[in-house]
Amino acid sequence: MPGGQPRSGVAKAVVDMPRQVRDDLTRRLRRSKRAFREEDVQVVEPPLLKRAVGASALGNCMEWFDFGVYSYLAATLGKVFFPGASPGAQVISSFATFAAAFVVRPLGGLVFGPLGDRLGRQKVLATTMIMMAVGTFAIGLIPSYATIGIAAPILLLLARMLQGFSTGGEYGGATTFVAEYSPDRRRGFLSSWLDFGTFVGYALGSALVTVLNLLLTDAEMLSWGWRVPFLIAGPLGVIGLYMRLKLEESPAFQQQLDEHEKSLAQESAGSEFKTIVRHHWKPLLICMGLVLLYNVPNYMVTGFLPTYQTENLNRSSSSADVLVLIGMVWIVLLVTFVGRLSDRVGRRPVYGFAAAAMILLAVPSFMLIKMEGTWPPILGVLILSTLLTCFAAPSAATLPALFPTAVRYAAMGIGFNFAVAAFGGTTPLVTEALISVTGDDMMPAYYLILAGVIGLVTVRFLPESAQVPLRGSQPMVGSQEEQRELISTSKELYRVTRTHSGGREEASSVPGRPER
Repeated sequence: MPGGQPRSGVAKAVVDMPRQVRDDLTRRLRRSKRAFREEDVQVVEPPLLKRAVGASALGNCMEWFDFGVYSYLAATLGKVFFPGASPGAQVISSFATFAAAFVVRPLGGLVFGPLGDRLGRQKVLATTMIMMAVGTFAIGLIPSYATIGIAAPILLLLARMLQGFSTGGEYGGATTFVAEYSPDRRRGFLSSWLDFGTFVGYALGSALVTVLNLLLTDAEMLSWGWRVPFLIAGPLGVIGLYMRLKLEESPAFQQQLDEHEKSLAQESAGSEFKTIVRHHWKPLLICMGLVLLYNVPNYMVTGFLPTYQTENLNRSSSSADVLVLIGMVWIVLLVTFVGRLSDRVGRRPVYGFAAAAMILLAVPSFMLIKMEGTWPPILGVLILSTLLTCFAAPSAATLPALFPTAVRYAAMGIGFNFAVAAFGGTTPLVTEALISVTGDDMMPAYYLILAGVIGLVTVRFLPESAQVPLRGSQPMVGSQEEQRELISTSKELYRVTRTHSGGREEASSVPGRPER
């Protein structure tokens, strides 16, 4: 063997290292021309990590409770703010107002993204929290169309646009913040708690609307009951703001960048949008493809399914809400397990399997949902919810890993929000319109199949990032013991690379490690 090094001399830690981790560490070692030292590996203390993840998840829960309530009340809001239209037109008008919030989301991403990269993630997240609460609380105060006429739907539109603008800085910032706090080995699991908070918020909103529909008559819901969920947003917003103001900045933002990224940071300070499009167009497209794959089933289940059942399947509001609530609870129970799975097997296998499964199972799922009885619709919703979980769980870890620290918040704001605006938030509107035009109530299933095909193509180009340090950031570990282990492994990897390749061959060719 080259250098006289026997196969058995290769350390087990190097041999068993996932290929993507080994390749990334090798590039870092070659750039630094030495093994890691203590100052090269960031240790996140467990109490600080728990507080960061917990507060982010709780803040996200409150924010998405606000944003999600609207979809559960779409049919009722159509009657309150568009009373002169036909029932079908009322629903479409309500969903059009729902979609309007997504039109301004890219603008929010363009504004808050660069601010998050320059001023800090925590400050921007506190701002988006209070803006969302104000927008949601305002909806609960708007007089009905019967009281102030055309001004009512206009005010509703403005309040939704404020919600959308704030949300434009929320998901990109929250995922960036949690990903930058998480140790590399557990980023999938810890980041999945963010989506745990998201779907808890959705579930709480669904549960509240379900209880109101059970306790109140239709006349009471139209008169004042619909306002209750929106008015709760005020106190929730204050709690969420307090929690986010108590957070410290992420370690990656504090340490800023590796030396080779500093020039990028200086350039992006002047023209960040152009920098991202010019230098990061490929990860930007991958980000948008994954967001489409995630958010089409997301808004199909959370935004469209309640109204689909009441308007197209003629079910009661309470039964429709309970069915969706079951799906939300199932996602909450499952999401962190799938996040942990993505750390072990990789992000690409989770995305790819779920995308293929959605292509195969979309039509059977909606056939089950349309069936009479209790269990077939529940099974159909559980299938869709399981697929949605497989897209949601790894996303908060995968999307931030596509971009370097210098432009991560802004790039996430652009890629995520443009894709959500174009494909996610429009899902209820487009599917309802397709049903109205074609008369085929299986159109939602066909729409999911299309999203699955696009998702499979995207996954083909997705770089594996499980257990890999974030671009432009130091390796992150959760304890001093892990730090010592990584330093020791880096020494062995550096020695093996130099011994077996003479400094020219990639470490992915480490002897004793089968390629995969």
